[in-house]
Amino acid sequence: MYLLPDFTSLLMLYVFFLISYLCLKRYWRNDTLPPGPTPLPLLGNFLELGVGGLVNSMTKLTEKYGDIFTVYLGSRPVVVVTGYKLVRQIYLDNGDDYLNRGDMPIFETFYKHHGMIFTNNLYRWRTLRRFSMPVLRDLGFGKRSTEDRIQEETSQLLAELKETKESFFDPQHCFSKSVCNIIFSLMFGNHHKYEDDDIDTVLSCINEALAIMSSAWGQMYDMFPGLMRFIPGPHHKIFKLLKKLSQFVETRIKINQKTLDPNNPRDYVDVFLIQIEKEKNNPDSEFYMKNLLANSIQLFFAGVETTSTTLTYSFLVLLKYPDVLAKVHEEIDNVVGRNRSPTMQDRSNLPYTEATIHEIQRFTDLVPLGLPRKTIREVKLKGYTIPKNTDVTPALTSVLQDPSCFKYPKEFNPENFLNDKGEFQKNNAFMPLAAGKRNCLGEPLVRMELFLFLAIILQSFDLKSPVPPEEVDVTPNVSGIANLPKPYKIAFIPR
Repeated sequence: MYLLPDFTSLLMLYVFFLISYLCLKRYWRNDTLPPGPTPLPLLGNFLELGVGGLVNSMTKLTEKYGDIFTVYLGSRPVVVVTGYKLVRQIYLDNGDDYLNRGDMPIFETFYKHHGMIFTNNLYRWRTLRRFSMPVLRDLGFGKRSTEDRIQEETSQLLAELKETKESFFDPQHCFSKSVCNIIFSLMFGNHHKYEDDDIDTVLSCINEALAIMSSAWGQMYDMFPGLMRFIPGPHHKIFKLLKKLSQFVETRIKINQKTLDPNNPRDYVDVFLIQIEKEKNNPDSEFYMKNLLANSIQLFFAGVETTSTTLTYSFLVLLKYPDVLAKVHEEIDNVVGRNRSPTMQDRSNLPYTEATIHEIQRFTDLVPLGLPRKTIREVKLKGYTIPKNTDVTPALTSVLQDPSCFKYPKEFNPENFLNDKGEFQKNNAFMPLAAGKRNCLGEPLVRMELFLFLAIILQSFDLKSPVPPEEVDVTPNVSGIANLPKPYKIAFIPR
């Protein structure tokens, strides 16, 4: 004998079918989107994308559906665009159509669209970017004054590396600390002496938060934010870490407030505080404390993590390819010698070193799927109609490995950036941190830091691995919002 279902069961069944119907109805409305795997109600393409292997899954879907396709992260449609030609349209040729920030639930939950990097408020983004670019430029972004700061920090790093006395150790903290000091001076100035404990707190928050965001837990949150808020797991720690970082930055802002001289701004926070005062009577102003706090955290986080992770990955790659390391050593010795430190003026005379640094960025592929964009109007792309407010993901990994743009797309080879005469050759497909109007604001600083840190360290040290090159593993430890290297040991041997 079969029992009739109770009222609660019937209600749950009704809700399930209602939600399924609404989800399917949403999918049917988007039949003008590029093709892709058939989504399931609520789950979307979870089964095709899996957990923790998002980048590899996207690559496999490219092989099946071509250079443009649609996937559903839960119920959210995302158009994935691959290859240099199509990604260039998103960033450059038709960049104004894709200026809005795509959905990033982790950052939306924490920042609530304040600040410049993760907001989808175009007016806020334009206002804060137009303000930030000249301020950072005046503070020395890409200029001689910043080069002097990096040179000074690198000299301290060299001393610290010598103190290791050729022993094997994990270099990540050393590199992160040096980069952190440079960003700290630009954002908060040198007027307040900070202790090592403060830097350790900041770095642990940044490194651990990014690692969880890039893990399967972080990817699950981006797919199912409403559900994951109620499911226990390490993804909840992301918000605790960001809160801790926020408290640190808030304390630094308060220190700036107490010592502020409006006639003599020392750093980015000072200039922002002055602007807040200037616009205090403007009800539509974007210059207020929530935006200052969010902008400071975002610039600080991005500035530290981008360069420090690339540096850490760089030395792992050089351990894997000692023949490349030997050529860099030889070029630096021949051009710069050992009696003075390399400078930015030397870069044009160090084509192999410059090509190697570019190839490291291309090969390590720091942000494989880029940061998502969102259409600000209905657009046409390769014959498909993409509605307004649709997420678009320009897959940077497909650009950096585009066989039509690079001679050795799957291999590590500095010749990807050298012409037949051995001269450094720019490549338009080199966009490790995106391109166009909404690209990484600190990219000039990143380029300067990478060149000076690598050239100066390699001028002074040879590198030694505890395992032979063939056993050095350069595949990412996690691959999500970022490709992060596996922990490794290295010894720096004075030359």
